[in-house]
Amino acid sequence: MHSRIAGTGGYLPARCVTNADLAQRVNTSDDWIVARTGIRARHIAAADQATSDLALAASRRALEAADMPASEVDMIVVATTTPDMIFPSTACILQEKLGVAGGPAFDVQAVCSGFVYALALADKMVATGSARNALVVGAEIYSRILDWNDRGTCVLFGDGAGAVVLVPSATPGILSSHLHADGSHRRTLEVPGRVANGVIEGSPYVTMDGHAVFRFAVKVLADVAREALDANAMTPEDIDWLIPHQANIRIMDATAKKLGLPLPKVVATLDRHGNTSAASIPLALDVAVRDGRILPGHHVMLAGVGGGLTWGSVLLRWG
Repeated sequence: MHSRIAGTGGYLPARCVTNADLAQRVNTSDDWIVARTGIRARHIAAADQATSDLALAASRRALEAADMPASEVDMIVVATTTPDMIFPSTACILQEKLGVAGGPAFDVQAVCSGFVYALALADKMVATGSARNALVVGAEIYSRILDWNDRGTCVLFGDGAGAVVLVPSATPGILSSHLHADGSHRRTLEVPGRVANGVIEGSPYVTMDGHAVFRFAVKVLADVAREALDANAMTPEDIDWLIPHQANIRIMDATAKKLGLPLPKVVATLDRHGNTSAASIPLALDVAVRDGRILPGHHVMLAGVGGGLTWGSVLLRWG
């Protein structure tokens, strides 16, 4: 038994914030942001939207694409760094909003690598028969953990959700997955605050050593992509599409160059989505599927790196 993706879905909040909008708030400019990141705009959730609401919209679109009613979903995994609340999990809240119950529902916290982690776990569950139809979601509202006076971080992130429906398959759709972490780098990218005795202790905002993250990401993204290729006796020439975590266009381009991939093979939505953390890979996947770039038989490499530091890859054969 194997698993394959039967449908994808994405959702972005209605409010779009451009670089020009941010320039009215912090000391920055469109040219400064684009030159350093490749980002031109990002979407921001409304005050009354929760992460589970974004996940619900993306999930419904994925289920529609898979031609599957929610009642047939017997497992939900949500990758998120920005859950609705401390507990219950955003996955359990999403399960209730979808009107289903009984199967396992849980969150995965691997920051920007979260969707890759979640997809790898769901694949193993479906492939072993522990679940039949799995809904795997990446959903984030980063706008609520940003210091909007810090131009080094507030220009980078956006809100959104992406989802896939995973179903059993006689032939492998997910060829392999490869997950890693190194906690010794945990302070490179973090939100160090915590809730204790009813108050926030420490900073509740994203803090980042941008140069260290850049160097680490370029190395491990290429390494973990090669790990997947080696595991499947493939070469970079066999990759039709690379969908990396959408953090910085220079990281994405450098990863492609280290793999020897032409830049047109890189799916990039960063310019209009910003960095949506665990939602970035499934959002980009959904865009490329719906615009017809990804076709049956194509090999698609997903690769993510995030706080922890965590990193991983999933190699797909589409169709």
